[in-house]
Amino acid sequence: MSKKNKEADSAAKIEREITAVPDSEAWTYHVDGLKAPVIGVPVKNAKIKKVTVVIVLLVAISLSMLFSIRAIHSDIYNYEELENGWEFVKFSNPGTVTELSIDYAFGEKDKPITEVHEYALNCDDKIVTINIGKDVEKIDGKSFYSVWNLQNIFVDEENEYYRDLDGVLYNKDLTEVICYPIDHDAYLRSKAGYEEELWPDNDKYDEAYEQAVRTYKLPETVTKVGDLAFNYANLVTVYLPEGLKSIGTLSFFKATSLENVISYKGEETYVSLPEGLETIGSDAFSYNQAMEYMFIPSSVKEIGHHAFWDTVYKKSGELKGISVMNVAVSEEEFNSSVKAGDHWIPNYDYNLFKKNIEINYSCEREAG
Repeated sequence: MSKKNKEADSAAKIEREITAVPDSEAWTYHVDGLKAPVIGVPVKNAKIKKVTVVIVLLVAISLSMLFSIRAIHSDIYNYEELENGWEFVKFSNPGTVTELSIDYAFGEKDKPITEVHEYALNCDDKIVTINIGKDVEKIDGKSFYSVWNLQNIFVDEENEYYRDLDGVLYNKDLTEVICYPIDHDAYLRSKAGYEEELWPDNDKYDEAYEQAVRTYKLPETVTKVGDLAFNYANLVTVYLPEGLKSIGTLSFFKATSLENVISYKGEETYVSLPEGLETIGSDAFSYNQAMEYMFIPSSVKEIGHHAFWDTVYKKSGELKGISVMNVAVSEEEFNSSVKAGDHWIPNYDYNLFKKNIEINYSCEREAG
């Protein structure tokens, strides 16, 4: 008999034997040539194997959850690793975060956040409070641009590079103001006991409200107003110290309620920009049509492009806003000593054209 026929005969025999086995013995029947059933026989090291399986499952589930959480947080928090810590690059608010702490990257407690990238919170409309950790060494001036409901930025007292004054961000030695939060007036309003926001056209609006909520005085130590420091600020009056040297790019951009720029030295005050100011950045005061007077002191050596863009307009045929630019030096001296960018002078619609406002050279500062 051939090998093939023998195998077929053996298989048929086994099938006949299994078919003839009673149902009650089906799970214990032993066929010659096959391994005996192990039903009811204890498995060697069964407990250890069972524990091992459970541990493996728990580890797998934990890792799965961890990676899921990290994946979710990677969509919210974005970091770049640096030699001395982490750079906080981008925050994407899921819509529920109103207070944000910038101290450690999520799940990374060994290396702190040391830098905050430009536009890290760009256009966030939920954040109310930001807490800066003690290890943050560098904050880009544009980090908190257009954070619409931001009321306060608080800094850990142990931070060696930054500090806050009642929620307004400065460098440590108070020589630069970095960010006056856009909605800081809401905090000041609550602090002063006002229940509602008031504007000059409201009967309840008075000098006390304006002083408590819509007025801000920079410390006399400040020499620089940082880029975008007061962008969109809801201020009516700002006091600048005479020691101020530089007003940065977009510093007061679209602070559209700003009417009064007042300089001070000790107890003495005078209107418009301070003596000793050297630089006015691009778009520094653009779109601020509530201002009606501007004086450029003789110390100014650079004015950026569009510095006073759209600060004048026509209403009922009459020019409003900054309708004339007052300059301390002569036209000849201004043209020879001041580096002025394109369109730094406000202009207005004149028939079908744009027309620059008049510049009043060699003038004295208005009393005030």
